[in-house]
Amino acid sequence: MLHRLYDWTMRMADHPRALWVLALVAFVESSFFPIPPDVMMVPMILARPTRAWLIALVATVASVLGGLLGYAIGMFAFETIGLPILQSLGKEAAMAEFAVRFNDAGFWAVLGAGVTPFPFKVITIMSGVTAMPLPLFVLTAVLARALRFFVVAALLYQFGAPIRDFIERRLGLVTLVFFVLLLGGFYLARFL
Repeated sequence: MLHRLYDWTMRMADHPRALWVLALVAFVESSFFPIPPDVMMVPMILARPTRAWLIALVATVASVLGGLLGYAIGMFAFETIGLPILQSLGKEAAMAEFAVRFNDAGFWAVLGAGVTPFPFKVITIMSGVTAMPLPLFVLTAVLARALRFFVVAALLYQFGAPIRDFIERRLGLVTLVFFVLLLGGFYLARFL
């Protein structure tokens, strides 16, 4: 079953609308969707290595735009729902203190989440909740997502054939590792 899914993904990676699908996945992943764009990006680059840089650029731009949606969700959901609840509980000051601590480390939080399996949407939403300065958020999101996606693109461009061969021979292991990393990122998001 995994091999059929892999073969289908490789065929879809070469589809004329694959870049649009990648853009959509990267956009929604940065604000609310749980599956990272790597699921589309890796097979797309393996299928057409000459498009690696374009694929990384599309993923970066769409991810940052989706991050802005996540920022807006955090900002507006907090103002309309979260703040009244905190005020009624007398916890507004605690949130203000948390916001200061988050924004003190905001650059590193956004950068760290942007390049690791940690769910980027958590940081984009928290950036809006804590009113992290928007220019700093955008700059850091661009840096983090470009670093992540262009490093993946460079590695796949350079070592694509051996990586593709490795994936095809050990598809079960690769799938397991991917899901462990994904679940690990969600675990970190929940408990950190």
